[in-house]
Amino acid sequence: MGALLDIVRQSLSTLWAHKLRSFLTMFGIAWGVGSLLLLVGLGEGFRSGQDKNLANLGQDIMFVFPGRIPAVEGSLQSGRPYNFTYDDYVAIRNEAKFLRALSPVLNREDIRAVSEYGSTNGQVFGVAPDYGHIRTVPVNPGRWFNEEDNTEHRRVAIVGWELLRNVFPGRPAVGNTILLNGIDFDVIGVVEKVGKEGNNGTNGRIFVPVETMRMLFPLKGEHGENAISFINYRPLTKEQHLRAKQEVHEIIARRHSFDPKLEDAFTDWDTIENAMRVAKIFDAMDWFLGVVGLVTLALGAIGIINIMLVSVTERTKEIGLRKALGATYRNILTQFFIEGAFLTALSGGIGLAISVAFVTVLAQLPAPEGFDTPRIVPVSAVGAILSLAIAGIVAGLYPARKAALLPPVEALRQE
Repeated sequence: MGALLDIVRQSLSTLWAHKLRSFLTMFGIAWGVGSLLLLVGLGEGFRSGQDKNLANLGQDIMFVFPGRIPAVEGSLQSGRPYNFTYDDYVAIRNEAKFLRALSPVLNREDIRAVSEYGSTNGQVFGVAPDYGHIRTVPVNPGRWFNEEDNTEHRRVAIVGWELLRNVFPGRPAVGNTILLNGIDFDVIGVVEKVGKEGNNGTNGRIFVPVETMRMLFPLKGEHGENAISFINYRPLTKEQHLRAKQEVHEIIARRHSFDPKLEDAFTDWDTIENAMRVAKIFDAMDWFLGVVGLVTLALGAIGIINIMLVSVTERTKEIGLRKALGATYRNILTQFFIEGAFLTALSGGIGLAISVAFVTVLAQLPAPEGFDTPRIVPVSAVGAILSLAIAGIVAGLYPARKAALLPPVEALRQE
């Protein structure tokens, strides 16, 4: 043990004698470890932020909007716009087998919302009770719609967080009355702020039962009394989202007498497909950032090998003298290995500490919209440590072996 401690002291003394060279060599490793962890951590923060943005819309939701269909029945070319109808929604609800939840949306943006305390132009959504199981609409205080509210055409409303501040500034909304185009509605709930900055569209909406909406505020235009704006739904499982989309298309196409494969007939927004696409992009980005960090780490390790080889050359006579005085192959090997491994481990530890400190500071700052707080990813940290261990072994062992194999007589002849 005493001999090993002597070797460690000699190694540290040698490194300290060449402080500038040791520092510059360590910088490459520290930069490699720090950049690997920081780049992957920032990428994970962005991934998490995008996941939360999708979660603010709802869980595994899909939208379908009407497009354009042939002006002449049986034609394969799109020509005229059309509307979904409430009867389309009913048919999908009764026939579809791959849906977990379904809601029509009747959207009007020209309705004036007035209370005793304030007024604003509101976006009013007429929706079914299932809408609360599809979209993110956390109601507090109050409650969401039930089937009785819808089937009995009750004049009840749920207001968004932002609209609440304009119509009921500093006052409770639940239990009060709001006038929508002069018609009184009882406020039964308030949707909590959705989204990090509160700029989600849900915050500025008023929700009413779709049957009440159809009766009092139908869509304008021809056949508006039975028209709806679009349909929201959730598939039974994520894996069945394409089958669910096909099923919805087929039912609507059959009812409107056109080919469901007509490209322009539907405009779909499939958040499941979007999330899968985004996940693949982030996986590729993580791999790319990880490879960049590992390449930087490898370059740092090569720098340590070069410096240690220079050190072996500079100390050839010292090695020969030590061997002549009784130092064994193992003594020389151990000393140079410790020097290389110590340089690698210390610089890697500095890089790890800097990246952790930097991420901790970033966590205290407000993240931009779409980003979440960056964090050290355990997998990348383990990968960095393993890569660091391999780099330390290579950086220490190769020059150490070269030094230990020097013949003492030849080494003593070197100037």
